[in-house]
Amino acid sequence: MIERQFVSENIKEFQIQEYVIGTLKRAGLSQVKMQKTPLGEKIVVYASRPGIIVGRKGQSIKKLTRTLKTRFNLENPQIEISEVKDVWTDPQIIADTIANSIERYGISKFKAVGHKAMSSAMQANALGIEIIMSGKIPSARAKRWRFYQGYLKKSGDVAKTQVAKAYAAVQLKTGTVGIQVRVMRGDAQLPDNIKLRAKAEKAGEAPVEKVAEKSGDGKDQRDQAKQ
Repeated sequence: MIERQFVSENIKEFQIQEYVIGTLKRAGLSQVKMQKTPLGEKIVVYASRPGIIVGRKGQSIKKLTRTLKTRFNLENPQIEISEVKDVWTDPQIIADTIANSIERYGISKFKAVGHKAMSSAMQANALGIEIIMSGKIPSARAKRWRFYQGYLKKSGDVAKTQVAKAYAAVQLKTGTVGIQVRVMRGDAQLPDNIKLRAKAEKAGEAPVEKVAEKSGDGKDQRDQAKQ
């Protein structure tokens, strides 16, 4: 009985997340989380355009709250909005932006859309990005196109903890096009980044600090001395 209750609660949570994502598709959603509090269910929405979620005079968010309460039988749903500032380092927003651009401009522009998203992510101080589009692009046969730039871990613990990934799909006349995005942000903590610090030996002198950082390719990226 307890196992069935856990399964039903997880299914309900997944259905709520899918409904919110489908309803707020134009708001630039990153992710939707659901938490249980003593006051009721708390739904945290991470989006790049929170104004669309709130609506004029709060009408949109009130309507969404009433719908969630009646459709999913929630006692007291509370929607909290968290704004995503680094839009071009969020893989879900990038994947949805690519999907919307392909749906709007057509499949013939997929290379320009992929390169634009890739360059925007690198300009936003991302260490690396990978975009994979699969489907009938652009011919009648299914193909797989890969856009890659920067430094991106593919294996090990860093690939699981420091690389964010997301998926999106767009339905066209020729079929479904899948979009997969992996991003390693600029603040990623890499185990092969080495910092060395040395103090001055003579008394009375200000300490001299030398910092040397190494990336995954083993080459020094920075060696500065401060006095």
